[in-house]
Formats: sequence, C-alpha cells, structure tokens
Amino acid sequence: MKRIVSMGLCVSMLVLSQLFLYSIAHAKQSVPAPKKETTQKRVAVTPDPHAYIIGPGDVLDIMVWKEDDLNREVMVRLDGKITFPLLDDIVAAGRTPLQLKEIIQKKLAGFIDSPFVTVSLKGSGSQKFYILGEVVHTGEYPLVKKLTVLQAFALAGGFTEWASKKEILLIREENGKKKTIRINYKKIASGEDLDKDIQIQANDTIVVP
Repeated sequence: MKRIVSMGLCVSMLVLSQLFLYSIAHAKQSVPAPKKETTQKRVAVTPDPHAYIIGPGDVLDIMVWKEDDLNREVMVRLDGKITFPLLDDIVAAGRTPLQLKEIIQKKLAGFIDSPFVTVSLKGSGSQKFYILGEVVHTGEYPLVKKLTVLQAFALAGGFTEWASKKEILLIREENGKKKTIRINYKKIASGEDLDKDIQIQANDTIVVP
C-alpha cells in the first residue's frame, strides 16, 4: 500500500513539473521580443545663403544691432552702389551678402563700438532668367537659388501640346559672346542624357519651339 502511495506521489510530482516547464516555455513564446530601435542620422542639407552675388536692382535689408536709426531697406542702383547712413556710397554689386556685411561693419567701426550688421536679400532684381515659346507660362523668373533646366520647366508650368521637346535652345552670354546650348528634354527626363540637365545662370534665355 505504501509503495502504491509513493508511486502516486512521484507521478503527481512528475506531472506538476511537466506542467510548470510547459507554462514557462509557453510564456516565453507569447512575450514578443523587444524591437531593436534603429536610428538613422538625417543629413541636413542647408543651402549657403551667402553664395548669392548681389547685382543692380536687388533689394537688401540691412540691420545694425541696437542701432535702429541705421536700419535700412535699400536698392542696389544701376551703378552697383547703395547709400547707407554715415558711410555714403558703398559698392554692393559683385559681392555676396556676407562680404557686404563685413565691409559695412568695418566702416561703421569708426562711428560705433563693435557694430554687428546683418545683410539679407529681400528682393532679387538682378539674377533672372527667361523662358519663351511653347511653355504654359512664358516670361521672366527670379534666380535666387541653384536651378536646373528640368526645374525651370516645372516653374514654367510645363509644355504646351505643340512644344518640340527635342529641339529646345538655351542661349547664354559668356565673355561677351552668345552661346547656344541644344537641349533634348525627352532624353534628360528619361535619364538618357542627364548631363544636359545643366544649371541655369543669370540672364539665360530658354526657347521652346
């Protein structure tokens, strides 16, 4: 009798241990493994605001810290100069906003202790290009950032149904001479001739026949 009871206890203990092991294994399967967090570094591409070359017709916002009487919105004249309080005429054309800032700061140092100047472009009147012919919106466009041929057509609203996209001309002046660059829009758009998706320069004229 004692042997039967002891055997029963052994069987019960074995069953309980098996159930315990099963419950642990099941719990491990039901709990999802922690997800590995993946972090991707975003590379911020910041355009250089000082790469713009000032020209006649541009409108500049010039501010001097703690000197409100000197703050001015000025237009670059046809002679390339601006007039600024205390400094009279200053050549602005051909310089970047950063270069002009440093010049004004240096000149103001004779009148103000440690002047701090900011020069920003408020309106572009000198850097322009033109699109003519069979596009939705022909005319003059400001060139205030780097722009390619394909992007220029996007600004113009695309082509009309009569446009000859294989025979586009870009007319550019270099060293006082006119230069004609032939552009095949279809080849550029298809990726066949991406080298011809060139950067637009000031005073470029694009003609779409």
